[in-house]
Amino acid sequence: MKLSEIMTKEPSYIGPNESLQEAAQQLRDLDVGMIPVGDGIKLKGMLTDRDMTVRVIAEGIDPKTLRISDVMTPEVIYAYDDQDIDEAAKIMEDKQIRRLIILNRDKDMVGIVALADLANRAKDPEVESKALEGVSK
Repeated sequence: MKLSEIMTKEPSYIGPNESLQEAAQQLRDLDVGMIPVGDGIKLKGMLTDRDMTVRVIAEGIDPKTLRISDVMTPEVIYAYDDQDIDEAAKIMEDKQIRRLIILNRDKDMVGIVALADLANRAKDPEVESKALEGVSK
C-alpha cells in the first residue's frame, strides 16, 4: 500500500515568523502535536508541542519574545507519496518519530502520515506494530 492511500492530505502549516501563541492555538484547534513550518513555497521545518515545551517553557524563556523560527526543528524528515507504508514505518522507527511529512517527487508537501494512520488504515498490522515498537524504544 502506498503512502498516498493513507496520508492526511493538504495538511495545515504555519509561517516561520508567526508567534508561538499562534502556533499553540493552531495545534489546539487542529488537535495535533506537530505542524509543518513553511513560507507557502518551501518547507522550512517542523514545530511540535514538545519543541515548545522543551526549548521554551523548560528553559524559562518568555514565549512572547520568540517566533516559530526560533524554536522549530529545521530538519524535515519525510517520505514520498509513492513509497510503500512499510518504508514509512522503517523511517519512523529509525528516526524515533510519530509523524512523517509526505512529499511528491517535486518535493511539494502533499500530506502527513501519523503512526495512528498506519494503525488505522494499513492492511498489515505487523507494519504498524513494528513501527510503534521502534518509536517507543
